[in-house]
Amino acid sequence: MADGKSPDAFRTIGELSAELGVAQHILRYWETKFPQLRPLQRAGNRRYYRPDDVALARRIHRLLNEQGYTVRGVQKLLGDKSAVDEPATPPPTSAPFAFPSDARSDEPAAPPSPGVDLDRIAALRDRLVSALRG
Repeated sequence: MADGKSPDAFRTIGELSAELGVAQHILRYWETKFPQLRPLQRAGNRRYYRPDDVALARRIHRLLNEQGYTVRGVQKLLGDKSAVDEPATPPPTSAPFAFPSDARSDEPAAPPSPGVDLDRIAALRDRLVSALRG
């Protein structure tokens, strides 16, 4: 760790806040929204995050701020047993997401619903892709 602590050491809310780049009140808010995030609280409500809490907070931060999930989406994801078993830190990727036009599949696409203008949707998708790429 950059702070010189062992990876197994407990972190204070200030240390975790600085590591993630979020305000301390955001971490306290996450504690109300994600029951899995339960740091130890000592005298004066001083919080100590265990290594598992730190890994979970990193995952929540990544899902919310890098992958674009909503709080409700992360709650659903963390509530899913298979999602909890996922490693806290995935292997690094070159981009946080793949654009639909980059995805390839050998399976045929499902037929469109009646009244769906695929050309208009494709044009909108292309505009969004170019806007996101900058």
